[in-house]
Amino acid sequence: MLNFKRELRQIYGPAARLAVISLVLCGLVFPLVITGIAQVFFPSQANGSLVQFHGRNVGSSLIAQNFSLPIFFHPRIDSASGVDPDITVQDAYSQIPRINSATGISVDMLQQIVNENEEGTFWIFGSPYVNVLRINLVLIQTNSSAYRAF
Repeated sequence: MLNFKRELRQIYGPAARLAVISLVLCGLVFPLVITGIAQVFFPSQANGSLVQFHGRNVGSSLIAQNFSLPIFFHPRIDSASGVDPDITVQDAYSQIPRINSATGISVDMLQQIVNENEEGTFWIFGSPYVNVLRINLVLIQTNSSAYRAF
């Protein structure tokens, strides 16, 4: 019986030690090192690309926010995950009449806001887009009476 236990340790001992070492290295040490490197070199991205307005966090530029009031641009609801923070420029243009009638901001001003916040794509791939949170913050900063509560 004692010989059997010793034989089990000899056979399974290295595998068990390797499993524990791998767990510690891959599950603790590696994530902590990568997080530390990210905090040093890419602090904004490592913390979720948070967007601040008047000194407080209002959302992330990577995740769609729930804008439902007619005075704001809305994220697209047809994306599979529902968390896409960007809409196409054409989608933003299609929302301008609603925002114009709800706020009284001129169509030209709204088109200018969309155009100034248009982001490109890589070379010829994809179509131009705008970040919904970013253009809504610009709307709030226009100091229109519709946005005074924000």
